[in-house]
Amino acid sequence: MNKVHSMEECIAHIKPGSVLMVGGFMGVGSPHGIIDALVKNGVSDLTLICNDTSWETYGIGKMVLNKQFSKIISSHIGLNKESGRQLTAGETEFELVPQGTLAERIRAAGAGLGGILTPTGVGTSVQDGKQVIELDGIQYLLELPLRADVAIIAGTKVDKAGNVYHAKTTRNFNPIMAMAADTVIVEAEELVEIGEIDPHLVMTPATLVDCIVLGGAR
Repeated sequence: MNKVHSMEECIAHIKPGSVLMVGGFMGVGSPHGIIDALVKNGVSDLTLICNDTSWETYGIGKMVLNKQFSKIISSHIGLNKESGRQLTAGETEFELVPQGTLAERIRAAGAGLGGILTPTGVGTSVQDGKQVIELDGIQYLLELPLRADVAIIAGTKVDKAGNVYHAKTTRNFNPIMAMAADTVIVEAEELVEIGEIDPHLVMTPATLVDCIVLGGAR
């Protein structure tokens, strides 16, 4: 099955109302070409799941500035003034999640778990509305899995089957997000033939990838 498609074919999976995961950490390891295409295409009323909202002129921050999200689930937004403005003005719903908890909730969805138990946030506003479970005298919050309709990720090197190598820190959230979405789109910095990536370097396996689009270095 051919997984390599045009940008237009790949982003057609993302529709108004979709839950969208976006890989990256302050834009490092983010699929910048796909993000730019989504800004141009203007699809809106999306729920975003991401580590952060970068800043207004880079990465996912461009979509925040374009007001394409009705809800954002993220670990921090402090470097993006537009995110803060939308939060304060009540224009966008925000759910701020401790970074480790965010990663584990995504991983739990990919692993088919019903949730995770964590002491992080006990006794703080993070606890509001959540079930508290006590084990061996320690209180834990039950945090539920986070799953998306579509995940858009970036790969340093991607083969035509969809096996992905993420260089250095570009790996970040990309592999776990690929496990936790119904449709996975990867933007390849370099597209290679099947077998050209050492199997030991495959970080996101082809079985998780549905659509490949050629992008560029950022």
